[in-house]
Amino acid sequence: MAPPALIISWPGLARASRPKFWNIDRPAEVLGLHRRFISAGAEIILSNSFGCNRQRLKLHKAEDRVYELAKRAAELARQAADAAARSVVVAGSVGPTGELFVPMGELTHEAAVESFTEQMRGLRDGGADVVWIETMSSAEELNAAAEASIEVGLPYVVTCSFDTAGRTMMGMLPDALDGIVAGQPVAPLAIGANCGVGAPDILVTLLAMQMQRTRWSSRATAAYPIFKALNAFTPARLNRWPNTLRSPLTRAARIIGGCCGTTPGHVAAMRAAIDSHVRGQRPTIETVVREVGALTKCGAIGPYCPASPALPKLRAPARLRGCRGCVPQGSAAPAPAAPEFAPQAA
Repeated sequence: MAPPALIISWPGLARASRPKFWNIDRPAEVLGLHRRFISAGAEIILSNSFGCNRQRLKLHKAEDRVYELAKRAAELARQAADAAARSVVVAGSVGPTGELFVPMGELTHEAAVESFTEQMRGLRDGGADVVWIETMSSAEELNAAAEASIEVGLPYVVTCSFDTAGRTMMGMLPDALDGIVAGQPVAPLAIGANCGVGAPDILVTLLAMQMQRTRWSSRATAAYPIFKALNAFTPARLNRWPNTLRSPLTRAARIIGGCCGTTPGHVAAMRAAIDSHVRGQRPTIETVVREVGALTKCGAIGPYCPASPALPKLRAPARLRGCRGCVPQGSAAPAPAAPEFAPQAA
């Protein structure tokens, strides 16, 4: 059977750069980056269009260039994909607007749908196969983007960024994600998590999604940036990357890749780990910590702490920073069986 799909995010740029405009100003470099990730083994590539919406472009006085920039982003990704020796999916990257919805802000549902629709029309006309709605934090914005995807006639994937206390910035929980889009007339192809505060935490988020029936997508930040002076250092190490992948693979994730800081080297390591993977037992929080690394802090898993009734009782390992040892030793209980999915290629 074919392995799970492998995806990548377009890598970061220098400080103060405006990556959206590279689609027009430096297309050869954008195309070259797509080709490098495909050569490393990526089966899905994301277009350079994360912030191509009128709200973000307004910051650069370019709100009238949404369609142009989004279309060109998809065209470049499409060109790289079509030149590959194997099938490569082009996913049109769609990030948040950066604005708050009413009543906390001024963004309305109608304005958000209109903004996302404008961007997605460009992605569709440029050759995107699917819309990749990512790094979302509010239910309102997620549904507005999903509605726009359906309006332009493209299938879509939704992923959120879970960080503080295991929630998104606006309070969404991982196990609620499936229900948030349940009212849409067309369901997403996959739901999942991206970015966040590191690989161990995103794997715990995946555990919290265990009983949802939609395929899962897991995209850890390869290198959560540490800013020092004007330089950004990326601490993730390639020799740990295969261990990072084993847990989501065993957990039935079907789309796995990297987010901020991911390099072709990370993708090549992912490709090798996926191709050699033999599915094992469901990991526990302790397994994640032992094989991948410590969680950012105990509070990072919030309601998915081992002491929570939302999950089976698991012994809280002392190595979790911030752990208060609130679960007695030996209180572990068998985990519920996870739903099975047949592996699929993108």
